[in-house]
Amino acid sequence: MKIFAPKETDPDETRAALDPVGTKKLSTLGVTVIIESGLGDSSGHRDEDYREAGAEISSERNASLADADIIVRVRKPPADEIAKLKKGAIHISFLDPFNESSLIEAFAKADATAISLEMLPRTTLAQKMDALSSQANLAGYASVILAASRMKTILPMMMTPAGTISPAKFFILGIGVAGLQAIATAKRLGARVTAFDVRPEALEQAESLGAKALRIDLGETKSEGGYAKEMTPEQIKIQIEAQAKVCAQSDVVITTAKVFGRKPPVLIKKDVVAQMQNGSLIIDLAAEGGGNVEGVVAGEEVTTDKGVTLIGLTNYEGLVPQNATQVYSSNITNMVEHFLDEESKTFPIDLEDELLKGCVITHGGKIVHDRFTS
Repeated sequence: MKIFAPKETDPDETRAALDPVGTKKLSTLGVTVIIESGLGDSSGHRDEDYREAGAEISSERNASLADADIIVRVRKPPADEIAKLKKGAIHISFLDPFNESSLIEAFAKADATAISLEMLPRTTLAQKMDALSSQANLAGYASVILAASRMKTILPMMMTPAGTISPAKFFILGIGVAGLQAIATAKRLGARVTAFDVRPEALEQAESLGAKALRIDLGETKSEGGYAKEMTPEQIKIQIEAQAKVCAQSDVVITTAKVFGRKPPVLIKKDVVAQMQNGSLIIDLAAEGGGNVEGVVAGEEVTTDKGVTLIGLTNYEGLVPQNATQVYSSNITNMVEHFLDEESKTFPIDLEDELLKGCVITHGGKIVHDRFTS
């Protein structure tokens, strides 16, 4: 079985699908690993590192795509590359299937098996393959470090002969994997942290990390499959009003609220941004999908007339590419190892399997996932 890891085509993508450690693990399993030359340049890995780990280095991208049994990458592929895959090839990456219907159709037409890592069920068995969580964890960390580097103040309280410096105030909106890591990182650096989430159990987790929980009575807010349930317009209105005061008093606001398969909710309106103090920052981790903040622009920084900077990067985890590649590569290799048939050295697709049923979108020349067949 041949696994090919091509270079990412997005110029802003610094991560790679495999690192040398993952490459060595796959090679030890008896799998042939081929990486495109320069795969790890942005994440600190040389071609020689991969070669020493057992990989073959290819400078023939199209030929390698056509010959591979499994293609692994971070982002969705360019549309024109899908037709280059051989019949029955397995493609594993983030695919954004709810917003990429034409891409999904192209996979089915090419008779390729498309595995979307976003769709992997959030179960105990799948934790070691959960790339969505591993990347969100690093995004939460990177957002705080980015804020610290851009602030005009320090984060911790400091007592000096010249007077006492008050700690920075952080407000974290959304206490999922990214939000929890943002809280933990900001607290370690000495900031005063307030956090909010629609789920009561998430507020308890925030408090366990030392944050002050902003509690708002929104009624029924149970989570669905580990993700926050989409709120009603009335619930969003109550939330926006309650959190506006906290935003106005904060030096940094980090929003992480994403609703799986849908556009993220707008939680901070322009009038709230206008109330914030000069020099304060808003970092929107949901910017790529539309953003939680009114006025945020995906991939850009926008500073308002009142000096509030809205940061809408689309790849926060890419700010720490070596570790982001490390954990993503581990997720990929764990998946291959889990499903690898030891005797035939193949990756059989069993659509009755709990995990594959959840993340396989196309197989056998058709769309097979029940959420995309209607």
